[in-house]
Amino acid sequence: MAKFLLYITLTISLLPFFAVSFSPESPIDRRVLVLLDDLAVKSSHSLFFDSLKSRGFELEFKLADDPNIGLQRYGQYLYDALVLFCPSVERFGGSINVASIADFVDSGHDLIIAADTNASDLIREISTESGVDFDENAAAMVIDHTGYAVSNTDGDHTLIASDDLIKSDVILGSKNIEAPVLFQGIGHSVNPANTLVLQVLAASPSAYSANPQSKLSNPPSLTGSAISLVSVIQARNNARIVVAGSLSMFSNRFFRSGVQKAGSSTKYQKSGNQEFLTELSKWVFHERGHLKAVNVRHHKVGESDEPAMYRISDDLDYAVEIYEWSGTSWEPYVANDVQLQFYMMSPYVLKTLSTDKKGLYSTSFKVPDVYGVFQFKVEYQRLGYTSLSLSKQIPVRPFRHNEYERFLPAAYPYYGASFSMMAGFFIFTVVHLYSK
Repeated sequence: MAKFLLYITLTISLLPFFAVSFSPESPIDRRVLVLLDDLAVKSSHSLFFDSLKSRGFELEFKLADDPNIGLQRYGQYLYDALVLFCPSVERFGGSINVASIADFVDSGHDLIIAADTNASDLIREISTESGVDFDENAAAMVIDHTGYAVSNTDGDHTLIASDDLIKSDVILGSKNIEAPVLFQGIGHSVNPANTLVLQVLAASPSAYSANPQSKLSNPPSLTGSAISLVSVIQARNNARIVVAGSLSMFSNRFFRSGVQKAGSSTKYQKSGNQEFLTELSKWVFHERGHLKAVNVRHHKVGESDEPAMYRISDDLDYAVEIYEWSGTSWEPYVANDVQLQFYMMSPYVLKTLSTDKKGLYSTSFKVPDVYGVFQFKVEYQRLGYTSLSLSKQIPVRPFRHNEYERFLPAAYPYYGASFSMMAGFFIFTVVHLYSK
């Protein structure tokens, strides 16, 4: 009995440790629904899927036209992310349609879309809703007569070796991807005015989009670096989307294939596809570039309690802690461009927060000589990172009648003028009354 009680006591004492070790507050989406045109894609693209599984994702594979599929049940979403590897599907089964996928993203969930040369109108419509437009010519492919990949098929310039990657450590990791990425599929355009969409993999200036089986009768609608091969979108609610114009680039064959770009003598034993798409999947599933802000606080200088209101000209301190998810734990986020606004209709105070490089950002300032209802606002948006929007309202009052200074040093000349006037009037009165 004593031994049993010892085991119970030991187990209870270790519960907090288990809670910390196995239940971190993680932002990563774990449940992923993968919709396929053909279940054979599950094996032909197994390297990509295995990389997700090895990082803890639970993949559920379904045919895109399965009549029993759905994204939610009883108002609750069943999955955290959706992967569409079904470029030719004309209509989804079950309750999934364009509107339900748009609602899925609007609810903060992530999406990967892989189109191809046989992309259906349904997949094109979903991509358009996401912010990118595929070439309207259904038979078009991206062709590059100078940036193609050397292959055994002479004259096939639709197999492209692209190395025009976005320069962003947060999206593609800090390790450089040396080998070119193999791509064979359709291109899309990105609206330059849409700041939410970014080209991650672009075509070379010599590329164009056309039907490789027919002669050009008109100039192609998409040409040069305006052709995006892979794009990413980060919505205002921090949901992330990847749109690729090639399903083949995710395949085992492209992952394992050697690559040599035309005009280059360097031949790589393995393409950059696996490294590129693995790093990109880490970003889209919030394993990197995900920020959180905690412990927002403010108080008067020299105090520790947060007041109900401030008085004009008070000196105050503001602080917030910002952390970034590293894939396994929350690490301090270090930057020098986090700013605070003390805001009423417009910012009266704009301060850059200083950091101790351990996650704490802070600043001090004097409340402006204007009373009303103000807000502490932190609006932080940086390429590749989830945006932070912090707001805290606080009233600011004027001085009370008994809080003003009795004598102002700057007003001493006026005080002197007043007393000299009174003294002069007294002397004049005495002289006037008592002189003959």
